[in-house]
Amino acid sequence: MAAGRMPGSPGGLVPAGPWRAVGGGAVAPRGFEAAGVSAGLRASGGRADLALVHCPGGAAAAGTFTQNRVAAAPVEFCRSALARGTPVRALLVNAGQANAATGRQGREDAEASAAALGGLLGASAPGEVLLMSTGVIGQRIKMDALLAGLPGLVEALGRAESDGLDAAEAITTTDLASKSAALELEVGPRTFRVGGMAKGSGMIHPNMATMLGCVTCDAPVERALWQRIVSEAVAESYNQISVDGDTSTNDSVIGLAGGAEGGDLITDPDSEEARALGRAVTAICQGCAKAIAWDGEGATVLLEVRVSGANFHVAAREAAKAVVSSSLVKSAIFGCDPNWGRIACAAGYSGANFDQEQMDIWLGDFQLMAGGQPLPFDAAAASAYLKGEQGRRGTVVVRINLGDGPGEATAWGCDLSYDYVKINAEYTT
Repeated sequence: MAAGRMPGSPGGLVPAGPWRAVGGGAVAPRGFEAAGVSAGLRASGGRADLALVHCPGGAAAAGTFTQNRVAAAPVEFCRSALARGTPVRALLVNAGQANAATGRQGREDAEASAAALGGLLGASAPGEVLLMSTGVIGQRIKMDALLAGLPGLVEALGRAESDGLDAAEAITTTDLASKSAALELEVGPRTFRVGGMAKGSGMIHPNMATMLGCVTCDAPVERALWQRIVSEAVAESYNQISVDGDTSTNDSVIGLAGGAEGGDLITDPDSEEARALGRAVTAICQGCAKAIAWDGEGATVLLEVRVSGANFHVAAREAAKAVVSSSLVKSAIFGCDPNWGRIACAAGYSGANFDQEQMDIWLGDFQLMAGGQPLPFDAAAASAYLKGEQGRRGTVVVRINLGDGPGEATAWGCDLSYDYVKINAEYTT
């Protein structure tokens, strides 16, 4: 099914804050342009499959990548490119083939793709072009088609106001919706814009999902600080989602800070500007990450798990992620079965240290456990809560309190349906 634009996703999923939503996605920040075209890379043909995000003036770049030992050629290419510290002018993304587990030829294809695009854009230094790929693992990029499509991709830059959305749609695979969002915030005398786009629906369990993400901003940020901001945002967003427990070979999030707003370079991580920018980048990444979980393959609901009372923030993150990742929890949600014991079980094996005699659990407004003791509850009404949310493709909320500690965190996932198996059983056939 072709990707479309799901109303309210992820714009409606971006947390509220001292900012306002704007259009344009990844090209909302000043100094960026983008395009998405069809180069014939997809097996089905027709749909856009080649995307470009361009920052002519160059941008400070940051990245987080899969920890999978079988890392795709674009991942290895980007790690090497970012190590140079060169300002980045372009991010090229292809759908159709993942260029993962493709050996030396895959690496050569990645280098040739970057060199060809760099030549068209007038890039002269290694590292000015970054790459991301998504598609079937074990398949090389259709290089003839990609290289032939690059001139048209460059010509399409900035043609229409929708170019940010065109790029977001070009990177989708099994996604039912493209995912992009942007916001604007004022910090002192300056106004910054942050935008982003992402793709992902299956093979989602990030460790830094196949998920790809790009976040852009027009603030002038020192490169090391920008890497810190992006890494912290990823930890609270993409690394807190799970669809099916599979960490991909291609997971990548690239951050580009172009600095077109001007003014003094932001270098102090404790400054008001750095903190405000960090919160905004995290908000955009959380919106896109939740949209990925909402659009999980075969999913009917977004599952949101909120953990509080943990001894540490990291422990809360571990517990929340374990619950949204549990196949048993996800199956129960799909079956409208308020089997809360599975929730307690997943929190227990998460690695978080807590006293089970202090655990409280809620499903929506139904409290199921208090102080480690099961409570009587209306099972039929709780099941109706799950059924009602499924009918609206809404959000099922699970709350867990682990004690009286300061640690709290949220993770997002989805239910596990029959359609998930069907989609992935027939993925290449």
